[in-house]
Amino acid sequence: MEVKAELKMTRISAFKARDVARHVQGMPALGALELLEFYPQKAARLIHKVLKSAVANAENNHSLDPAMMVVKEAQIGEGPTIHRFAARARGSANAIRKRTSHIKIILKERDLDAEKAAADKQKAGRDARIKAGRAHKAAKKK
Repeated sequence: MEVKAELKMTRISAFKARDVARHVQGMPALGALELLEFYPQKAARLIHKVLKSAVANAENNHSLDPAMMVVKEAQIGEGPTIHRFAARARGSANAIRKRTSHIKIILKERDLDAEKAAADKQKAGRDARIKAGRAHKAAKKK
């Protein structure tokens, strides 16, 4: 099951927020919350707030265990830009763009069976490579 939370019209550039959002994608939700507490960026505080809301939604609205949730997506979309002008010499003006963004976090439940199957597949591949390497060494010695 997927759970989401959104924060719209946030006064931060989407470019700055995406750097932080990339770090939490694919992480366990509680681990991502812990990680975001120690980031110095403003974006980390905002993403932490949305992630905390998504975890609360999962727990209270859908009766899901927060420890079993994973950050599926952390989307940062551009919101409307507020345009201002600053006076410059000789009656000219420079544009000031105050950017906003929309933060959307989607959590999903961890699928332990799929994780176990992937780990088993990876282990089988590793064992096959080791076996092939040993056979190659034995053939070289002869």
